[in-house]
Amino acid sequence: MLVPLYDTVNDRLDVGPGTGILALNCGSGLALLLAAARGAAVTGYDADPGRLRLAAERMAVPQRLGTLPRGALVADTAACLRTGAPTSADVRAGGYDVVTALDPATPAQDLRPALSAVAADARPGTAVVLAGWGPPERCSAARVLAVAARLAEPRGEAAPTPGIGGRDDLEDLARGAGLRPDGSGRVSCPFGYQDQASAVRGLLATGLFEAAVAATDQQQVDKEIAEALHPYRRPDGTVRMENVFRYLIARV
Repeated sequence: MLVPLYDTVNDRLDVGPGTGILALNCGSGLALLLAAARGAAVTGYDADPGRLRLAAERMAVPQRLGTLPRGALVADTAACLRTGAPTSADVRAGGYDVVTALDPATPAQDLRPALSAVAADARPGTAVVLAGWGPPERCSAARVLAVAARLAEPRGEAAPTPGIGGRDDLEDLARGAGLRPDGSGRVSCPFGYQDQASAVRGLLATGLFEAAVAATDQQQVDKEIAEALHPYRRPDGTVRMENVFRYLIARV
């Protein structure tokens, strides 16, 4: 569902053969796969070994994966996946052209250390791309995800939010890390599902409802999500939520 965002960023930065990309919080690797398909050499970091395994499967890695120790090469010479986050030494050694942080669900505070390392140790002029939700009034999914925060309240827990969504949050994050904003854009990324059950499963898979499930129960959360999805159901039973995502290009 975020393919339009990834393609737009790749087009704008002329990603292709010879481009070295470092992806922070690369998740299950779709953005890496699209960049690698253009000929880029990609390196992805993520804290979740399970998501890295899925990324490796998507990229048709020939090796049998083990526990994915830090620094493990799990693709060919043009692509590798690593657990955790890059250190300053990793950034210096990589000589990357582009650094991406394209997971809109990643809280800003989780990105700051890695972005600061990039700002301090990447080559001058390196492009750093951040992504987040657009204005709430333009993001149908954000309204549905708000159910997570409401249901988590009885337990006094703050449910995760969809990530960076304020008008100037991307710029503030970049400047706070020592980066220089150098352009931005918006991309339409509709979320489409074949039916309501698929939509509920997809939203639960984001992990944003875990606190809500702990505060109530799975059945209650499923019911509330289904009700919130009602305005986005179409006559043929499919579910479609219109969303706008924003990206910022910054420079080291």
